[in-house]
Amino acid sequence: MNVIIVDYNSGNISSVINSFKEIAQDKVNVEVTSDLNKIKYSDKVVLPGQGSFKSCINALNKIDGLLDTLNEFAITNKKPLLGICVGLQMFADIGYEETETKGLGWISGKVTKIDNKNGKFKLPHIGWNQINIVKESKIFQNIKNYSHMYFVHSYEFIPKDKNTITAFTDYSSEIVCSVEKENIFGTQFHPEKSDKVGLKLIKNFLKL
Repeated sequence: MNVIIVDYNSGNISSVINSFKEIAQDKVNVEVTSDLNKIKYSDKVVLPGQGSFKSCINALNKIDGLLDTLNEFAITNKKPLLGICVGLQMFADIGYEETETKGLGWISGKVTKIDNKNGKFKLPHIGWNQINIVKESKIFQNIKNYSHMYFVHSYEFIPKDKNTITAFTDYSSEIVCSVEKENIFGTQFHPEKSDKVGLKLIKNFLKL
């Protein structure tokens, strides 16, 4: 099985790479690339994202044909794809970080700044927080509800279809921290920085 971690210059993704390679060992071939053919013919894709919504979308657009290849992979061919942090946020129709920016439109919704209740809650939301799993998801198999995951973000994804939400975290309000729509999975938290529980989630994704 071939798993591609998409490298589109969106910041430091070394911890993502290391975690996937640790779980994969010799059983799964994990490669980091922006090679369109390799993405197209892989079995699973991981879309990481660090920085702003706008900078990540711009970086995807800079690689000629990458958006079309990702659309073909996830939407046309319905192969498993996992978006992490901004990788999840980009599933939205639109994001409002820096300027209004068009997203991938895979899961209808918007990305807006977390309401910090006039400064009561620090932004970015950084550190460990419990997740409340509200819907059965293949990537949460054998993961206990209210497990702690690691977060770093100031913006949240608000999907139109609440049925796509698989988990929330509580920070100033209920924040969507995991979504699933058919073959598309996304986590707002960083599984690669979430210790054994996060590695379990990565293992679940690789086992799909």
